[in-house]
Amino acid sequence: MVGGMGSTPAVLWQPPDDAWETSRIGKFLRGVERRRDISFADYEEAWRWSVEHLPELWSEVVDFFSIGLSGPAAVLDNESMPGAKWFAGARLNYVDQALGWPDSEAVAFIARSQTREDDLVLTAGELRSQVAAAAAGLRALGVGKGDRVVAYLPNIGEALVAFLASASLGAIWSSCPPEFGIRSVVDRFRQIEPKVLLAVDGYRHRGRPVDRRSQVDEIVSALPSLEHVIKVGYLEDGGDWPSLIAGTADLEVLPVEFDHPLYVLYSSGTTGLPKPIVHGHGGITLEHCKALGLQHGLGPGDRFAWYSTTGWMMWNLNISGLLVGSTVVVLDGDPSYPDLGTLWTMVDDFGITTLGASAGYVLSCLRAGYSPRQHHDLGTLQCFGSTGSPLPPEGFRWIRDEVSPRVKVVSTSGGTDVCTAFVGGSALVPVWEGEISCRYLGMAVEAFDEEGKSVVGETGELVITKPMPSMPVGFWNDDDGSAYRDAYFDTYPGVWRHGDWIEITERGSCIITGRSDATLNRGGVRMGTSEFYSVVEAIPGVLDSLVVHLDDGSAAGSLVLLVVAEERQEQLGTLIKKTLREQLSPRHVPDRIHFVGSIPRTVSGKKMELPVKKILQGQPIDQVANPGAMANPESLSELRSL
Repeated sequence: MVGGMGSTPAVLWQPPDDAWETSRIGKFLRGVERRRDISFADYEEAWRWSVEHLPELWSEVVDFFSIGLSGPAAVLDNESMPGAKWFAGARLNYVDQALGWPDSEAVAFIARSQTREDDLVLTAGELRSQVAAAAAGLRALGVGKGDRVVAYLPNIGEALVAFLASASLGAIWSSCPPEFGIRSVVDRFRQIEPKVLLAVDGYRHRGRPVDRRSQVDEIVSALPSLEHVIKVGYLEDGGDWPSLIAGTADLEVLPVEFDHPLYVLYSSGTTGLPKPIVHGHGGITLEHCKALGLQHGLGPGDRFAWYSTTGWMMWNLNISGLLVGSTVVVLDGDPSYPDLGTLWTMVDDFGITTLGASAGYVLSCLRAGYSPRQHHDLGTLQCFGSTGSPLPPEGFRWIRDEVSPRVKVVSTSGGTDVCTAFVGGSALVPVWEGEISCRYLGMAVEAFDEEGKSVVGETGELVITKPMPSMPVGFWNDDDGSAYRDAYFDTYPGVWRHGDWIEITERGSCIITGRSDATLNRGGVRMGTSEFYSVVEAIPGVLDSLVVHLDDGSAAGSLVLLVVAEERQEQLGTLIKKTLREQLSPRHVPDRIHFVGSIPRTVSGKKMELPVKKILQGQPIDQVANPGAMANPESLSELRSL
């Protein structure tokens, strides 16, 4: 999507006339107006107030959602970044908000699996009982505050129950899906030295069994800190899970400090191991209540599904539907199997009101000529959410034409780094074709030009100029905070640089045009190049490599791998693909492998990933690479032919 064209795109959805009185965000802001003796002319003015009055905003969020904070606390000590402290002295626990449903008979969780035959449906009372039993089982194993519990689990009920049980004890959660290869899992989990691992025996992919028992054994061997392994029978009955939750117990939730770690997510840069990003109880609880309850308008009576695996932050956001009283609906399996109607069938079967998926999934449906409205009722669906990569205008039009013109398209953009979106939708703002409707309340999002000045109507670096509660507590094992500062604050001191290109229009809408750094974004999942290199360059015959992701108009883009090899041979290319699939994941398999004589490197020996990406996308070599700063300028000549 190219911004700055000066034209206003078509409006695909308009807020109803009474949106300020009937929507959840409208009611929230009307309450703010009354209590603060102010008046908002429109959403943009409300957003402006929210970023200029952060303590007032977040105090209002706490009250609106009845978030149980104990102890005296100042909302925000100062607005410096990094270093801002939220609600210092306060205590809470994510689990109290997630399981504090007044109606124990209300359906809280629905899980559909392509490995198991039957759907799982849990009321709020049943979910609470299972969490209490699992917490008692973990406590009996010696799990307590600060211990790490990790999971090699798909998106199933056991994952949700185990996460909530761990969190209730003050333990710290982290998860990977079972399609991740051994190297991907170990590189993540070994950094945080877990005490307990939960793991499945396998799963079914497109109807075929995938046994993971040998992979689990190797993962266990590579994690010396483990004291217990809880095996979950999924491909076959059995395992340790039934005995873990066999007992009965009352749920005892430990109040923890506002910034006590809740879970560790991973975002890979271009060098080193995946970054272990620590998110806290307080920041996640407040931000997810605001993002889901206000921006998405979710609450009691809604049913919320966003297709994800347990290795993507959208799993964490999806299950946070519990925080605002919405039924969480999940799928473990392939959304295109047995056909593209899988998710749309779930809408009808479970009465889903908000459905989310990647932009790639939308484009897959579009290019296949699939029309959900011709095969499904979809009467309950109110919103369709898209994230992972920019949704192009044709994706917006497809939802209008082939799903329903009354369904609001909520295109969002954020990241694992903050476990939420910076920009997305609102019941108070129109949906313009090809654009993200607005900046979220409390998100001081701006576009910076090359001189570090805020710009409107042109593309710039996406930056955050004021703190937000769900910014990371920190990185694991980064005691002095240097890695954290280098990741986000090295370009603009005191300002978070996210690494996306963004245009903010005069209307307050946003257009994301992709990553501004060399990190790979494959099918909406960000991956670091270092993971590729550690695997590829360990293969006999491979001398060097460089990988880039190109946005070529397809759903997942094109992953291009350059390889320097002892001999150029087709068999080596096949082996590389097979090894990446097995040791990392299917997403890591390149679409094209080119054998080259050398990899472009700087004089300091760094691989020139971003210049190579720009060259392969058609930019002139002399504009993106300086031969004088290269160790091997002759390597550029081969790129001309590619």
